[in-house]
Amino acid sequence: MPDLFEPVNIGKWTLPNRIVMAPMTRTRATPDGLPNEHAATYYRQRATAGLIITEGVQPSAVGQGYPNTPGLHTPEQVDGWRAVADAVHAAGGLIVAQLMHAGRIAHPDNKHGQETVAPSAVAAEGTMGTASGKQPYPTPRALTTDELPQVVDEFRRAARAAVDAGLDGVELHGANGYLLHQFLAPTTNQRTDGYGGSPAARARFVVEAVTAAAQEIGPERVGLRISPANGANGLVEDDPAETAATYRALVDAIAPLGLAFLHLSIDPADPLLADLSARFGGPVIVNTGFASVTDRDTAQTLVRSGKAAAVAVGRPFIANPDLVRRWRESAPLNEVDQSTVYGGGAPGYIDYPTLG
Repeated sequence: MPDLFEPVNIGKWTLPNRIVMAPMTRTRATPDGLPNEHAATYYRQRATAGLIITEGVQPSAVGQGYPNTPGLHTPEQVDGWRAVADAVHAAGGLIVAQLMHAGRIAHPDNKHGQETVAPSAVAAEGTMGTASGKQPYPTPRALTTDELPQVVDEFRRAARAAVDAGLDGVELHGANGYLLHQFLAPTTNQRTDGYGGSPAARARFVVEAVTAAAQEIGPERVGLRISPANGANGLVEDDPAETAATYRALVDAIAPLGLAFLHLSIDPADPLLADLSARFGGPVIVNTGFASVTDRDTAQTLVRSGKAAAVAVGRPFIANPDLVRRWRESAPLNEVDQSTVYGGGAPGYIDYPTLG
């Protein structure tokens, strides 16, 4: 049986262990989308993870959702990420950027007045935090068919920018209710062109974005994250048969590309995990989702059972930069200070203690 602490080949990389740092928004970038002064230290401290997947990084100014999140669409942002990549590599780590276009989960006040776009003009319920307080989500403008190649190109160019910055590759964020996920769900994709109306048509935009990134930097540097029916950010996929058909169409279409990995945020007991893994045919990274914090035993079980080549772990990495060592030695874990998870400076970001 494989072990959580054994190396594994994923894409063009040999991970030293199978514990992946999951992408986590920390809202500490500058107003211009640059990684802040502490970002290189934050990621370097966690370089013993088998692979780091960064916080969500917008591929364009329009793609920003939350305040103070970083981008990869200006030369200055590329320079900022180069410092992060250099720091992680100097510590022996591997790091890929998660490319995240927020789609309708956005507000103009968080992105210098840029409009909000989505597959269809369907607003998300609830409110979003902005500098002036919580505000209702605006109704997004539906992207026209002619615009879609431009948005695909944003992902392509951001993938190139990531590699130019020295990062090891990218993960496209097709999960948690953001733009790519919005195309996959019938509730947010009400299009009547070739990008909506059937499982294959809803999957088409995601396939095109992933294909563009793979063609630009090589498929062995590209992964895709999906979260079938997880309900994040108000996205509804409540027809199990329709949901399964959509994700089967998606995975069947990307499988021939030879991507580095498929990252599934899913209940490990869901039979769709085995189904999509078999269809993909390559390394699968599993994240157990929001319901509970992934612990060492759960991660080890996923790897030993063969359900996952590696396991993506989020919240424990916030408070435990040396999580791999702590799990290996069955050492106690630091507790997360929830008040410093989002925003701010060094406290709660780079000041958690390591063992010894």
